Amino acid sequence: MSMKNITLSVDAEVLTAVRRYAADRDASVNAIVRDFLTGIAQRHDRARQARKRIQQLSEQSKARIGSREWSRDELHER
Repeated sequence: MSMKNITLSVDAEVLTAVRRYAADRDASVNAIVRDFLTGIAQRHDRARQARKRIQQLSEQSKARIGSREWSRDELHER
C-alpha cells in the first residue's frame, strides 16, 4: 500500500487533547487520524455498494406499484 503525507491545521487545544487520547491508547496521532479517515472511506464505499445493490434488486423486481394516489387525510386516518 502506498502512503501519502498530508498536512493538517488543527487548533492547539484540539491537538493537545488528541495527543492525550492517542497516548492513552498507546497510539500516535498519525495512527488515530489514519484510522479515522480509513473508517470514513470504508463506510462511504459500503454505502455506495449498498445503493448499487438496491438499484440492481429494484431493476430485477417483478413487483409493480399501482397508480393509486392517497390524500394526506387518507394516510392519517385511524
